[in-house]
Amino acid sequence: MLPERLPDNEIRAIVRCGLRRLVPVLVLVIASALPAGAQTKPPENAPPVVLVRPAELRPLAPQSEYVGRIAVFDKVELRARVKGTLGKREFSDGTKVTEGQLLFTIEPAPYRIAVDQKRALRDGARAALINAEAQLKRTAELLRTSNASQVVYDQRLSEQLQAKATLDDAEAQLEDAELQLSYTKITAPIAGLIGRATVSPGNIVGPEAGILATIVNERQIRVLFSVSQAELLNVRRDLRAGEPLSVRLRLADGKLYPEKGKVDFIDVAVDPNTDGQMARAVFDNADELLTDGQTVRVIVEGNEPAKTMVVPQSAMAIDQTGPYVYVVDGKGVVEQRRITIEFVRDGMIAVASGLKEGDRVIVQGQQRVRAGMAVEAQPAPAAAGQPKR
Repeated sequence: MLPERLPDNEIRAIVRCGLRRLVPVLVLVIASALPAGAQTKPPENAPPVVLVRPAELRPLAPQSEYVGRIAVFDKVELRARVKGTLGKREFSDGTKVTEGQLLFTIEPAPYRIAVDQKRALRDGARAALINAEAQLKRTAELLRTSNASQVVYDQRLSEQLQAKATLDDAEAQLEDAELQLSYTKITAPIAGLIGRATVSPGNIVGPEAGILATIVNERQIRVLFSVSQAELLNVRRDLRAGEPLSVRLRLADGKLYPEKGKVDFIDVAVDPNTDGQMARAVFDNADELLTDGQTVRVIVEGNEPAKTMVVPQSAMAIDQTGPYVYVVDGKGVVEQRRITIEFVRDGMIAVASGLKEGDRVIVQGQQRVRAGMAVEAQPAPAAAGQPKR
C-alpha cells in the first residue's frame, strides 16, 4: 500500500531544515581545502611591502671599460729583396721559428756568377794598382837622380791614383754582388710565430711580389684603446706620480685574462672625431693566448680602492632632475633622496653625496611607493639588487 503524499508546504520545510544543517559542514570542507594564507584576506589599507638594503661604506676602486685592440711589439713582414725563382720552403705554417733560421731560398746561381765576375774585376784592379805603385816608385827614384822629368812623375802618380780608385770601385761592386747573393737566403730576423706562406715554391718573386710570410713575437703584447678627455686627467695624474694604472682584459668569451697590465703610454694628439686620445697598456703573454689584431674589452681600474658609499644599482631611478633613490626612515615613511654618482662598478653605485651610512634604501618595490607614503620595510636578501653574473 503506497504512503500518502505529504503536502507541498511540509516538503519545503523539511528541505530547508536539511540545508541549514548541511551548510556549516560544506563551509568547513571548503575552508580545509584552501591553501594556507588564502583563508584570510589582508586589510585593504595595509602599507605596501618593500625590500631595503642599508647604504654602506666599502672599499671600491673606480673602474672604466673600453674597446681595445691587440698589437704585438715585434712584427716582421718577410719580403723578397732580389728577383728569382722561389725555392723550397724551410718551415711549416703556424710554427715557431728561431732568430736566424732559414725560411726561404731564391735561386742563387745568377747572383753567385755575378759575385765571381766582380771578384775577377777586383783582382784585376788590385794587380793594376800594384803595377802603378811600382811605376810610381821607380819614377820617383829617377827623379831624384835627374833621370826623369817632373812631368813623367806626375803622370805616374795620376796612374797610381786612378788604379786605386778603380780597385775601390771593384771592391764596392763585389760587396754589392755578395749582398745580393745573401738576399737569396731569407732568414728569420726575430724569434716568434710564423704565419702561412703566401707564395708557393717555383714562382718568380721579387721586391714587388708582396709579403711572403709574417713573423710575430707574442711573448709580450700591447693593447691600444681610446680614452675620453675627462677620464684621461686621472690617468695622466697617476702616470706623473709614477703609479701607472692597472689594466685588465675581458676576452670574447666574457672571461677575464689572468694577467694584469700597466698603462705605459698616451698619445700626444687628440682624435677630433672621438675627442679621445689613444692609450697603450703592456701585457705579458707567456701562454700566447692573445693574438695580434684581436678585439678585447679593456678594464682600467684605480690602484688604491678608497672607502666609498655604495648602494645596489637597482635602487637608482632617474628623472629630468637627475638620479635619486627612495629611503625608508625610522618611522617607515618613504623619502626621496637626490644623489651624486661617482662611478658604477659590478652592479654597485658609488655615491658621492645624498646618502649616509645605514640609510635604508629601497631596492625592490619602488614602483609602488612615493615620497611621504608609509611602507613596511623588510631586509632584502644578500643577492637582492645585484646583477646576475
